[in-house]
Amino acid sequence: MPEPIIDFRGVTKRFGEHVVYERMSLSVLPGETLTIIGGSGGGKSVCLKMMIGLLVPDEGQVLFHGTSVPDMPEEGLRQVRRKVAYVFQGGALFDSMTVGENIGYALREHTDWSMARIEQRASECLTMVGLHEGVAEQMPASLSGGMKKRVALARSIAIEPEVILYDEPTTGLDPKNIKRIGDMILKLQRELDVTSVVVTHDMPTARKVSNRIAMLYQRAFPFVGTADEMWHSAAPEVRDFIHGRIRRAEQSAPAHPVDAAEDSRGA
Repeated sequence: MPEPIIDFRGVTKRFGEHVVYERMSLSVLPGETLTIIGGSGGGKSVCLKMMIGLLVPDEGQVLFHGTSVPDMPEEGLRQVRRKVAYVFQGGALFDSMTVGENIGYALREHTDWSMARIEQRASECLTMVGLHEGVAEQMPASLSGGMKKRVALARSIAIEPEVILYDEPTTGLDPKNIKRIGDMILKLQRELDVTSVVVTHDMPTARKVSNRIAMLYQRAFPFVGTADEMWHSAAPEVRDFIHGRIRRAEQSAPAHPVDAAEDSRGA
């Protein structure tokens, strides 16, 4: 087995008295699409935030290429976030910027590229997610929900990341756009050779895009395997989840400053 890009070892994470993870372990392997599933409010997005240091564990280790993320200096974290793109659940597009400016935001922040080169890269990324270059001049408010999701994907790949984190990428979309986003995730993995981590509650999307699925249950991941292995698992908690018999987790974790700020940040 190859060395993991991202590795959780014995991680515990609490918000006050609410324990989200307890001695949890999980590895993300190079080139795979790993999908994290589980009940609403169970802490799936918390896992993504710990991967890039937006949240830190109370115990245990979170490693990126073998280096502890919580122990990284600010410059180290900046480099990780340069390599790891985060596609937020709501898209998190800047309303005051055009689509093209949104896509080029990270390039302006992290490179010394000319404006002409940034605009060309934005156009390339729009084409890659199935949008014509004329969309670059539009404002986010004029876009449909499905288009906003695709623009968010275009922004995530602009800096040529090593890893893409997708936080509920199909939430709020109709079946046609859910299929389109699933196709985009597969296309980007295939054409860009990126590693992807997808948080979702949408089981058809999970089956479609995943090399492996990790099921969050009782503050850990008791099942990690392929979609076929999941569907043929005899474990009661896995069978219950597949058939919708696990109770939705109570969303009792208190609000965290990162939750309030995340939609204002670029991926």
